[in-house]
Amino acid sequence: MAAGIVGPCIPAKPSTGPALRLSALGYNDRQVAAFCGVSLGAVQKWRTGARRAKEDEERRRHSSCPHCHGRELHPGPYSYLLGLYLGDGHIVLCRKGVYQLSIFCGDMWPGLIDAAAHALASVMPASKVSRRQHTGYTEVKSYSLHWACLFPQHGPGRKHERTIVLADWQEKIVSEHPGLFARGLIHSDGYRGTNRVRRPVGGEDKWYEYPRYLFKNESGDILRLCGETLDRLGVAWRYNKRNEISVARRDAVARLDEFVGPKY
Repeated sequence: MAAGIVGPCIPAKPSTGPALRLSALGYNDRQVAAFCGVSLGAVQKWRTGARRAKEDEERRRHSSCPHCHGRELHPGPYSYLLGLYLGDGHIVLCRKGVYQLSIFCGDMWPGLIDAAAHALASVMPASKVSRRQHTGYTEVKSYSLHWACLFPQHGPGRKHERTIVLADWQEKIVSEHPGLFARGLIHSDGYRGTNRVRRPVGGEDKWYEYPRYLFKNESGDILRLCGETLDRLGVAWRYNKRNEISVARRDAVARLDEFVGPKY
């Protein structure tokens, strides 16, 4: 046995203290592992701090929820992400109580894909954002224990088959950032395009073109939220169909362009 060591250091529960003291005395990692009855990898992680860094990261992940732990929530990105979620978002419970939030974005709008990834990272910075390619669209997703805390609208079944009501704190954010909320809604289930209409003039048919916004959703509650937000912005709108909102007046389109604009 090495000089200065009375007996093997085998604590009931492995501790970093004895291992680090032995390392400081000059013993190599393999000797320390043998003395303390732990694996070589454990000693290396203790000595380099990798295990402590991992533990710190786990604590950070578990305390990263603005709703549960009081961390500051960036209201602008959240308002935009809420609009995306209500349109093309989905939350599913995975293993070990972790939730996956996915935003589904068409591949013809790469700027929207980047904007969705940025919003996810801004709202939950401790969680990694990834992208999964599908045929014709990209799934932008992030895992966290707390996505369901930030989106209490999550529940079983499709959104239009259940009641969608914002919590008081969500209402406050949306009322303070209505433009970003409208942007998220229209980026998900809406678009800005050109409408062409034919009108008889002097016995001849003439075509007229004008820009307009459409927002389509099967949920009456989400349509209501969209209409209330447009009212906050001073944008005139109407129901074009049972499940579709239209913004077509020139001044209303110009006003909404200040916050949304075409997808890109």
